Amino acid sequence: MPTPSPRPGRPGRPPRLSRAEIVTTARRIVDEEGVAKLTMRRLAREMDSTPMALYHHVRDKEELLLLLLEDFAAHAARPRLPDDPRERLLAAATAMRDLLTQCPWLVEVLTADDLLAPSALWYVEQVVDAAVDCGLTPEQAVRAYRSIWYYTAGELVVRAAAARRRAADARPTYRERVFADLDPAALPRLAALGPRWGELTAEDTYAAGLRALVDGLLPPHRTGAPPTDMDDRQDREDRRDREDRQDREAGE
Repeated sequence: MPTPSPRPGRPGRPPRLSRAEIVTTARRIVDEEGVAKLTMRRLAREMDSTPMALYHHVRDKEELLLLLLEDFAAHAARPRLPDDPRERLLAAATAMRDLLTQCPWLVEVLTADDLLAPSALWYVEQVVDAAVDCGLTPEQAVRAYRSIWYYTAGELVVRAAAARRRAADARPTYRERVFADLDPAALPRLAALGPRWGELTAEDTYAAGLRALVDGLLPPHRTGAPPTDMDDRQDREDRRDREDRQDREAGE
């Protein structure tokens, strides 16, 4: 007697999905094509499924992006940071930038300012904590972090856009053509720099810029210890000296 063949599944029934497979496929799409190309319909097509099947695992694209952020941050290595608070702040900010450089699409998502991965808050904690240890109040430390984040995100966004532009078209950019033909009489300094402008602006100056920014944000207490009464008294004396000097110069 012949053995009956297995009962076939219902025609058109999508394969069983898992959240891990969904995240992996979504990550491949954003890595290769960017966040704008990630839609639930596109994801379902890549997985040989349907959007409705995906909605059993993720609520919408926003939740999917949150899962991508958390998955990436949870697997990122956390560097060992220096003990000195100023150097610790610099190292934490640099590590954050290096992490984001690996995935340019992360910056695009994070700059929306309403999506974040709890695991990535470790970097924010290190920057804010180091800033407080350098003498800032907690409120000032948050503002300092925001300034550092704006500098870091802006630098990454500009570089990512330039990289996409060069990858799509090898011809000189419009900016390069403009700088190559500047009028020395109208813009003498820029005209002299014009042939090297692209080379100079392509340099990685993040570390130097970050240190200059941090030096401007933090008080001049290099040891990281909170300011003492003697420090306050010295600050007042320095301020009076500057004011007296300015008064004398104004009267001359």
